[in-house]
Amino acid sequence: MSHLTPPSPLPHADASATDPAGEASPTPAAGDTGPGASTDAGPTGEEATGVEDAESAEKGRPAAEPLVPHQAPPSDASSTAADEPDAKGAVRPGWFGWRRRFPRTARVVRVGTSVLAAALVLEALVMPNRLDRMPLEAFFRLPVELIIVAAVLLVLPSTARRITAVVLGAFLGLSTVLKCLDMGFYQTLARPFDLVFDWILLNDAADFVKDSFGRSGEVLAVIGVIVLFIAVLAVSALALARVADVLARHRTVAVRGTLVLGVAWIICFTTSVQVGGVVMATRGYTQYLGNRVQYVRDGLGDADVFKKQIPVDAFAKTPPDQLLTGLRGKDVLFTFIESYGRVALTDPTMAPEMDATLKAGDARLKSAGFASRSAWLRSPVTGAGSWLAHSTFLSGLWIKNQQRYRTLTTGDRATLTSYFQKTGDWRTVGIVPGVRKAWPEGKYFGLDNIYDSTHLGYNGPYFSWTPVPDQFSLESFQKLEYGKKNRDPIMAEIILASSHNPWSPIAHTIPWEDLGDGSIFNQIKKEGTNPTQVWKSAKRVRTEYRKAIQYSVDSLTQWMQRYGNKNTVLVFLGDHQPVPTVTGGTANKDVPITIVAHDPKVLDKIASWGWADGLKPADNGPVVGMDKFRDRFMTAFGSTPTK
Repeated sequence: MSHLTPPSPLPHADASATDPAGEASPTPAAGDTGPGASTDAGPTGEEATGVEDAESAEKGRPAAEPLVPHQAPPSDASSTAADEPDAKGAVRPGWFGWRRRFPRTARVVRVGTSVLAAALVLEALVMPNRLDRMPLEAFFRLPVELIIVAAVLLVLPSTARRITAVVLGAFLGLSTVLKCLDMGFYQTLARPFDLVFDWILLNDAADFVKDSFGRSGEVLAVIGVIVLFIAVLAVSALALARVADVLARHRTVAVRGTLVLGVAWIICFTTSVQVGGVVMATRGYTQYLGNRVQYVRDGLGDADVFKKQIPVDAFAKTPPDQLLTGLRGKDVLFTFIESYGRVALTDPTMAPEMDATLKAGDARLKSAGFASRSAWLRSPVTGAGSWLAHSTFLSGLWIKNQQRYRTLTTGDRATLTSYFQKTGDWRTVGIVPGVRKAWPEGKYFGLDNIYDSTHLGYNGPYFSWTPVPDQFSLESFQKLEYGKKNRDPIMAEIILASSHNPWSPIAHTIPWEDLGDGSIFNQIKKEGTNPTQVWKSAKRVRTEYRKAIQYSVDSLTQWMQRYGNKNTVLVFLGDHQPVPTVTGGTANKDVPITIVAHDPKVLDKIASWGWADGLKPADNGPVVGMDKFRDRFMTAFGSTPTK
């Protein structure tokens, strides 16, 4: 007889006694060695417990605790609490068995990881997409989407629950990335990221980083962005999967908690409960996704709207000899000053210095016999997107996105510059120092010759993004085109780029005769500021921005005083407001525009426009859309519209 054979049952044992653990499963014999039964008696061997079992039977209690097949007893009680069961109920000891070795630490890590995962999911749902809308209270709101997701995960079976959690988590990560892009675009362009049109701007952003911090900075930034993108998706998916696992393991508590949160959300939502001015019950994530979908729909439908606008041109059939007759024999210079916005003239921290610069410019111009008038235009963009503003001004159409720009520049819509070319009375040129690679769109704008950064004879350093300082660009225009003898009248489009973000380091004006080939700017750059240091303080950014605008205006008015003549007509304007770091996040898109002329008859033709005398527009001066200027200008200066 085996040493595990139980003793004979006592006479009073009831053979028909019911197993309290379940009637459908009879209690196995303690010495049963069938498949899965343990053969290690340990401290609870049957010989030692036989008498106790018999005594229990006499008192009507169950004879013995049934042994569960296929399940070995845990090594100790504390391990059971600390170890995390897998899908099959088996204990996972962790790497090198650390969970069993450090049970208390394992419990803290397990609970902490679950809490952190839940917090990540919550914050991803309630996180705003703008840096200026992030009060602390916003992160403690109750989103209805969290309650819905919990309810869905609770009703799904195991496999479907895990798949759903991973997919929803990855989607939550994608929306988090999109919110981060929105933050960057709001900080730069005062608008959210456009899923239809803005992908090309990511390449421009990489170029900007390269120009500001070098090739190594660009590579590191791109690698960092890619790694961060993958990490956000992975962490979001794992976080929601972790939450789903916790809900499944504590199903009863989770169901009750979800119901309580649902009731609380309904009460808070219907009563508009607020803390610190922030509504606690929110469905903001759903609204955010709905807005993004609508934004995409509007973008896709915008193409058809714009195609209908392109053919509408009052001067398309006007004969060349009836175009711009009021400017024949004049040199007309359309000059854009990068980021020259209303804020430069109205912000209390910048206005005094800018007023002094404009007054000094007025004095220079008057000493050379020039007069000027100024007002405001409303740009289609803010913060960046200069080419969209330029094309709006020249085409007479509202170019608010990259799709419109591409449609415009691949079509045959005439621009202000191409109408000058069409007359045959002007040589049309472009001074575009910000262009450093092929620019096929240049021909569309009706320019006979284009001088980019490689054709201006500059051998000095870059100033962050700016390849050529403004003073040198203007001097090059004088040498290459304007100063030639016996030439035809010139119409020029000139881009002054020294006031381009990040405004550090910036050049300063020097004696014109000392410009040479630009090598002198090497020392000026060394003496300049470091953009990394400047951008640590919004106050310093605004200061450097103001200095950059002052430099551009000084360069332009000095050039006019030095080289302008009785036939010179200068139209200079800003292309857009600077980034929100400078503007303070205002939605205003106004930019100054000024017309300068030696011949009083030129300014007489715009006398009815209500513009202010001098280089500074009146604060309450007239404001018109930038797209309205082309037709208004052409009409004022003798162009005959066709019916």
